[in-house]
Order: sequence, then C-alpha cells, then structure tokens
Amino acid sequence: MSARVADGRSFRILTVVDQFTRECLCLVADQSLTGEKVAQALEPVVMQRGAPRAITVDNGSKFSSRVMDAWAYRHGIQLDFFRQANRLRPASSRASMDGYGMNASMWKCFLMIENVRQKLARWQQDYNRGRPHSALAGRVPAAFVA
Repeated sequence: MSARVADGRSFRILTVVDQFTRECLCLVADQSLTGEKVAQALEPVVMQRGAPRAITVDNGSKFSSRVMDAWAYRHGIQLDFFRQANRLRPASSRASMDGYGMNASMWKCFLMIENVRQKLARWQQDYNRGRPHSALAGRVPAAFVA
C-alpha cells in the first residue's frame, strides 16, 4: 500500500499477514521499501516464529530482488508470486485497513512518517487482539493462536 503524508511525501506500507491464523505479523512504513528493507523486516518474524515453507508475494521489485531471493534461500522459504488476476491471492490488507477508516486519504492528516508508524502499531494490536474474523469462527487471531 502507498500513500502520502501532509507535506506530500509518499510512503509505502509492508503488511505481513499469516494466512492461517490471520495475524498481522509485521507492518512497516517507510518512504521506500527495497528488498533489503523487506528482508530486514521479515528477519525478526522468522526468528520468533520459525520459517514458513512459502510466502505469497506480489511481483514488485522489492520481492523479486536478489536480496530477497538470497534471504528466502537462506531460510528455505519459497517465494510464491501471484498474478493480479489470480483468485488464490491472499485477502487484501488494504481492504482490512479501509474497513478501519485507514484509506489512502486519511494518511494526509499525519505530518511525519513516525505518526504513521504509531497509528499502524495501534492498528496491528487491535487487528490481532480486538477484531474477530469469520474465517476463525468469530475469534480474534490472538485467541485462535492461543
């Protein structure tokens, strides 16, 4: 997802969601997201939870970079690229964020990327601990994992 803060500077958000537990494992906001930044963001998730067999990603340059390819190889993770028309594409986190009133236009009320990061941290906590999911029989991800 990409948006702009009040002064017009753009930023991107990396969203990592476990497709089974529906947990939001990682949210990273930065002015740019390179393969190196994505690998750095995923490293603590893999260290804490172990490496998944595969990660479903889009065809963006950050995921198709040599850095990400090497990172995935080191961890024994397959990068599964999806096409835009692929029906197996994971549920859009953009749709989830829009449901919380966090669409692209709302970010303009933030002056700095740090404000965005704070809002994302609160959103992640609510998403994991306060928002029931129909796919989890009405439970929140944290309760499902427990």
